Amino acid sequence: MYNWQQKDWPNFTYSSSGIEEKLYLFSEKTGLISGVLKSLSENSQMDTIVEFMVYEAIKTSEIEGEYLSRKDVMSSIRNDLGLNKTPEHIADKKAKGIGDLIYNVRDTYQQALSKKQLFAWHKMLLGTSKMLKVGAWRDHTAPMQVISGIMGKEKVHYEAPPSEKVPEEMDAFITWFNESAPDGKHEIKKTPVRSAIAHLYFESIHPFEDGNGRIGRAIAEKALSQGVGRPVLLSLSRTIEAKKSSYYSALEQAQKSNEVTPWINYFVDVIIAAQQYTEDHIDFTLKKAKFFDKFRGELNERQLKVIKRVLKEGPKGFEGGINAGKYVTISKASKATATRDLQDLLGKGAIILLGDAGGRSTRYELNL
Repeated sequence: MYNWQQKDWPNFTYSSSGIEEKLYLFSEKTGLISGVLKSLSENSQMDTIVEFMVYEAIKTSEIEGEYLSRKDVMSSIRNDLGLNKTPEHIADKKAKGIGDLIYNVRDTYQQALSKKQLFAWHKMLLGTSKMLKVGAWRDHTAPMQVISGIMGKEKVHYEAPPSEKVPEEMDAFITWFNESAPDGKHEIKKTPVRSAIAHLYFESIHPFEDGNGRIGRAIAEKALSQGVGRPVLLSLSRTIEAKKSSYYSALEQAQKSNEVTPWINYFVDVIIAAQQYTEDHIDFTLKKAKFFDKFRGELNERQLKVIKRVLKEGPKGFEGGINAGKYVTISKASKATATRDLQDLLGKGAIILLGDAGGRSTRYELNL
C-alpha cells in the first residue's frame, strides 16, 4: 500500500529530534555562503551564480537520462539574465527550456505557487514535445508507475494516484505549499523540512505525464529560497545525481508511509552536502582570484594556458597532479620547454611538488 492510499494521507508526520543539529548547520552555512559570496567582485559573483544555475540545469536533466549541451544551457541562462547584449541563438531547445525553468524558479521564488506557474514550468521544460500532453495535468487512464527492468521482468517501484484524482490532489498540494510558507497560515519554520516534504508530496502525486522529477526539484529549491528570503545558491541536483541510487531508494521507501522521518533525514543531508559544495566552490574562486593577482605579468602564455586548464577541473585539479607529459599535451611545447616552464613555476611558488617522487614521475599541483 502506497502513502496516498493510506488513511492519514497527506498528513505527514516526523520527528525532528535527530536533525536539530543539522538544521542549525543549515542556517550557519546559509549565512556563511552569503557572506563569502559578497567578498567576490561583482563579476565573480555573477559568474558564480550563473555557474550554479547551469550545474542545476544540467544535473537535474542528467538524473532523468538527458545530456544537454552546456554551451546552450549557459546561453539560455545568460540570455534570461540579460547578460548577453545580443541574445545568443540556442540550437538545443531542451537546453533552452531547462535554462528558462531554472531562471524562472529563482526569479519568482517569492510568489505563491499556482497551477498556472506549474503549467508554465511544464511548457518551458517539454514544450517542444509532440508526444506528450504539455502544460496540463495527466489524464490518461493507464496507471502512472515508476518502473525499472527489462520488458517482461519489470519491477514496479511506485504507482501514483490515478489521473482522475490529480486535479483534487494538486489543489490540496498547492494550498499546503502556500500555507506552509513563511508567514503562511500553517508555516513550517524549519526550511529544509518543508523543502523535503514539498518534494516528496509532489513526487508522490506525479501530476504530469513527464518532467515530474525536474519540476519536483524546482519546487524543493523554491521552498528553500522562500525560507531564507533570497534565491539559494546551490545545486540540489548535482548532489543527488552523484548518488542517484540512494535518492531513488530513499524516495521509494518514503512513499510507503506518511511517517517520513528517514526521508527528511536523507533530504536534509542532501541540502547540507549541496551547501558544502557551494562553500568549497566559492572558496576556490577566491583562491583563483588571489593566485592570478599574485602572479599577474609573471607567467608566459604557455604557463597561463596550462594553469587555466588545470583550474577548469575544479578544487581537486588533475587526478595525479601536473607532470611534464600533461604540460606538453596542453601547451604543445617540447619536453625541454615544458620542463623549464615547470621549474620556473616551481621557483616562483606558483606550483608545489606533489609527494616525494622525482625524475620522470615528478608531479606538481597549483599552490592555491
